[in-house]
Amino acid sequence: MNTAFSPQQTAACLLPAWQSHGCVNILPEPLRPADRAQAYQAQWALWDACGEPGIGWKIAATSQAGQQHIGVSGPLAGRLLASRCHSPGSVISLQGNRMRVIEAEFAFRLGRDVTGTAAQPLAVQEVMSAVADLHLAIEIPNSRYANFVTAGEGALIADFACACHVVLGEAVQQPWRSLDLAAHQVSALVNGVTVAQGQGANVLGDPRWALTWLANELIGQGRCLKAGDTVITGTCVVPVPVQEGDAVTVDFGNLGTLCVTLSD
Repeated sequence: MNTAFSPQQTAACLLPAWQSHGCVNILPEPLRPADRAQAYQAQWALWDACGEPGIGWKIAATSQAGQQHIGVSGPLAGRLLASRCHSPGSVISLQGNRMRVIEAEFAFRLGRDVTGTAAQPLAVQEVMSAVADLHLAIEIPNSRYANFVTAGEGALIADFACACHVVLGEAVQQPWRSLDLAAHQVSALVNGVTVAQGQGANVLGDPRWALTWLANELIGQGRCLKAGDTVITGTCVVPVPVQEGDAVTVDFGNLGTLCVTLSD
């Protein structure tokens, strides 16, 4: 345990990079969280320092391949901020983006708070009973570290778990609660060409399970999902490399499509 750890100092180190789409090479040793508890404390401090409302949460590293790629032990929770939430069809800059991928994701909006105790984890049915709506989303993640692959789990959590831009669709109007979201097919197109195909099972086995993981993770850290929060649950397709000028569409079949254009 880093007993001298200051979440506010770690946040102060990351804040300029967040605001300017810049980066830091690495967190100095005294600023590195020693465990998940310290990492989330730094994330809360960074959110406070940003001084803007959150819209909900993202879940990063929801596949084994993703966890291995960035060297983490499991999924990571990260805050989504209002200034980087966009409507369908938006044009979004890739300025300062070191990850340069898009992800196709299911998103849930909570209709009420999801509370509980760390001693008795919530079941899927309990968490899903709090969901008001299903949405489709495109995430354009980014990291504030020059080398996010080697930054480490604690540093990544402190940095909003690589959150950046998200394109959020309207609530899905088709009946969806009885659908097998794990088996639901999803594809991504870049400039009209299909470049990736996947399914909901790529998200911790099922997007509903991912949401349940997040609810319990936050409770374990002394927080909880709140009414009105929107949660993007992780990518259904392998992250798709993109560049300036690309027009991206994610296709969720009968649930709808979502588009974004990327600029410099």
